[in-house]
Amino acid sequence: MDKGSSISDFFSDLTEPRDSNKRHKLIDIITIALCAVICGADTWEDIEEFGDTKKEWFERFLELPHGIPGHDTFARVFASMNPKEFQQAFLRWVEAVQTVTKRIVAIDGKTLRRSHEKNKSPLHLVSAWALENKMVLGQVKTREKSNEITAIPELLSVLELGGCIVTIDAMGCQKEIVKTIIDKGADYVLGLKGNQGTLHDDVKLYFEDCLASGFKEYDYHETIDGDHGRIETRRYWTTSDIDWLPDRALWKNLSSIVMVQRERYVNGTTSMETSYYVTSLKSNAEYIARAVRGHWGIENSLHWVLDIAFREDESRIRKDNAPANFAIIRHMALNLLRKETSLGRSIKTKRLKAGWDTDYLTRILRG
Repeated sequence: MDKGSSISDFFSDLTEPRDSNKRHKLIDIITIALCAVICGADTWEDIEEFGDTKKEWFERFLELPHGIPGHDTFARVFASMNPKEFQQAFLRWVEAVQTVTKRIVAIDGKTLRRSHEKNKSPLHLVSAWALENKMVLGQVKTREKSNEITAIPELLSVLELGGCIVTIDAMGCQKEIVKTIIDKGADYVLGLKGNQGTLHDDVKLYFEDCLASGFKEYDYHETIDGDHGRIETRRYWTTSDIDWLPDRALWKNLSSIVMVQRERYVNGTTSMETSYYVTSLKSNAEYIARAVRGHWGIENSLHWVLDIAFREDESRIRKDNAPANFAIIRHMALNLLRKETSLGRSIKTKRLKAGWDTDYLTRILRG
């Protein structure tokens, strides 16, 4: 990696958060932290140790006027950096490092369980996930899960969403969020529960009546998956017959309603779950099914990986802005590791190899 790397290009102009004691350059601190996290570092001490171990390698492309920063310096800088500004640089970097295919963009929240401080609840991050590329597109922090309602529009406002399908669980089923998505040139598929008056009950009753009466003004799609003693059948019903729906006009571009039934057979036991959705898409059960099922990609391919491969839920980084800023570093690392495809291994294995082999780490950084 040379001085013209994309990291330097997009993060060199961040506002310096330190009033004094600026012995180490901000871009050096960010670059060392990113490289260390790619290679398995989870704490400030890990990052310092990684920097010391790879000092000769870093000297090839970083100035390091006073050598490798200490762990206290990393902690202090990440605690004081403006996370909104860091996120904006992250967004520009994401768009530059890869042409992102954003047909389905899942929005979901995750709590960093051990990021709490005295008198402060754990940090809750709302992230956007591009299903096709398996890349984080952006994130917004909030201190309460209930604040997702205000965080989601903030995140949507900074994303390029033209032509996308945005999926959100029932927390995001809000009229203003719907309007924001449509105004951004996208479509929506939103989970539906009891948080919107009688809308959930009206949709539920409609589908129950359809199935009981044999009324077939709906489209249907079914999938069956199974392995290791588990069989899951998913049934999707969609319809654009919604002229009867009260307050339909209040939901911008609402075109269809959806019922999904998930039947799971595991080791001789069968369970059933039914959920409902509203969408701006025309009734097409197979097409909408892909968006509904694709939404869970953010849970399986992002949240689960962050917990298992990056041990995010165990992180005790807590002070001020450090949890939010370190989450961005994790997202950068994950995006780069996903983008590197020459090694067909898990994220955990890629992190280990990058730590062992600086040629492989360089390949990851170059994208």
